[in-house]
Amino acid sequence: MLVIRQRFTFGRCLSVAVVAVLLAPIIGCGPSYRQLRREGQQAMIAGAYGPARILFQQAEETRPRRAENLYDLGTCSVMLAKERFSDRNHAAAMRELDEAVDYYNASIDAHPGFMPSIEGKTIALELRGQFDDALKNAEWAATFVGPSATQYLFLASELEERGDVDGAMLRYRQAVSLEPNNVNVHLAFAKFLLRYGNEEATVYHLQAAYRLDPSNTWVTNELARRGAIPALASDRPAAPVNP
Repeated sequence: MLVIRQRFTFGRCLSVAVVAVLLAPIIGCGPSYRQLRREGQQAMIAGAYGPARILFQQAEETRPRRAENLYDLGTCSVMLAKERFSDRNHAAAMRELDEAVDYYNASIDAHPGFMPSIEGKTIALELRGQFDDALKNAEWAATFVGPSATQYLFLASELEERGDVDGAMLRYRQAVSLEPNNVNVHLAFAKFLLRYGNEEATVYHLQAAYRLDPSNTWVTNELARRGAIPALASDRPAAPVNP
């Protein structure tokens, strides 16, 4: 008999469709891999990570070793770990993170270089407190798998925490170079530059973020305080001498 280990509240309840999928094996009509995946993703959106993981586990039984499904299993475990940390159940949280790393490793084995799982594993290791392992994992991925802006932002943050400001600056520059139209990259770099008093470069990246997302109130306020809100129709400003 299927047992669902999940505490429900009125704000976190399953849809009728998800319940139907969970009960399908019991009443003898097995759902398809795609149906399990779809209902599992809907459960994740609803914040029901325990039931979502059960659905993804059933999908794994239907079609084993699919990188995207193993990634979602890992993500469910990470989110459940965060819930356990909130409940101050540290031991249970660490067990969830162990499962997350296992799922991410299986996903990477099934699809070597699968960037979402590499990034997920880095996050899981960091939550476990294995900061050096997380940094090595991120460095390896950026070097041998192929860089992503998310990977470089993580590296920049880790290097800054270790006091390597020059190394962090390099990683932020690499992130911007890789994804110049990613507003989050410019925001992260601007906040970093602001912490170290590089006003000219801060304004440059704030203006870049403003052009990409004029609705961001923090960016608008920071630019307004400096009298530096650009015209949206104008060309991108010239890069500062020391960005």
